[in-house]
Amino acid sequence: MRIADFALERYFARWEFAVEHLLCASDVQGYPMADLLALADDESRDLWDGLTLGYTESSGHPLLRRAIAGLYEMVGPNDILVFAGAEEAIFCLANAELGPGDHAIVTWPGYQSLYEVARATGADVTLHELREDAGWAIDLDRLRAQVTPATRLIVVNAPHNPTGMQPDRATYDGLVTIAAEARAHLVVDEVYRFLEFDEAGRLPAGADSLERGVSIGVMSKSFALAGLRIGWLASRDRGLLARCAAFKDYTTICSSAPAEILALIALRAREQVLERSRSIVAANLEHLDRFFDDWPDRFTWVRPRAGSVGFPRLTVPGITIDDWSAALVEAEGVLLLPGSQFGFGGNHFRLGFGRTDLPVALERLEAFAERTLR
Repeated sequence: MRIADFALERYFARWEFAVEHLLCASDVQGYPMADLLALADDESRDLWDGLTLGYTESSGHPLLRRAIAGLYEMVGPNDILVFAGAEEAIFCLANAELGPGDHAIVTWPGYQSLYEVARATGADVTLHELREDAGWAIDLDRLRAQVTPATRLIVVNAPHNPTGMQPDRATYDGLVTIAAEARAHLVVDEVYRFLEFDEAGRLPAGADSLERGVSIGVMSKSFALAGLRIGWLASRDRGLLARCAAFKDYTTICSSAPAEILALIALRAREQVLERSRSIVAANLEHLDRFFDDWPDRFTWVRPRAGSVGFPRLTVPGITIDDWSAALVEAEGVLLLPGSQFGFGGNHFRLGFGRTDLPVALERLEAFAERTLR
């Protein structure tokens, strides 16, 4: 396999653990281990205390798959395949389903592996560009025109990274219809599901929406447990899961035994875990609303509807976000993620609001802006 460098991950490899404030993080502040263990019920605590560090079931612990299935309406434990993070799930899915002569449509800007791994299989990939002037919305007419007889996958990230876009129900239903008519798998990267600012706007899961629907989930984002490296595919297409499982035999084979039990604990106590994430995000959004109200002639954004990231834009003529963010990290120890790391122009940058140090980081950013942009 020959694959392009993952620009975002190379950027984080340089900066993530070298800066004081990561104001572009995509996840929510990591859940403390002691606090998580305190949520364990008797069965999961016994599993933790009696754990032996051997191999685990390649499809995932049966109790973990049952707990994951509880996140869906139409999905059972046998419709779940556990992976070492969502990244592995994406990698196995693309390689199991795509090859030369096949076609995939992927929303963009977005997480690079969603389209780059597909390209590396030899498949043709069409990027469905989201546009700021349209509120980052999916354009159903344009997407329908992008479908070809060779389209195997339609890949959508919702809630969306990096924009925070969440389709309305009519748009989502249109996606389901287009995928069904094309006989393509609708793959919905749902790693920010349950972080909708208005729960009434929560969409049906991809795996619940059609037989060929696929949901990508993970413990890293909404559940604030990135260190577990536990992700999954959910789908009622058992043949697809079998092909992915066969490919997984050449990657990790199985997940970490401690991580699976910790994920089980979190999922059984998911309301407490998710409420912590939602409260952090809600408090930080208040700070950001104030900031963008105070700086309308320097920064603009389409306010996210879900998740823990947004995609603002620096609007000062003659100043590029790449140069300004480089100066910011050197002066204040605050890291932003320029849109160029997504291959996307327009002076956008990803801003993360899931970390508890956001008020301090934002104060430093604002002080730097006062010195350089007024």
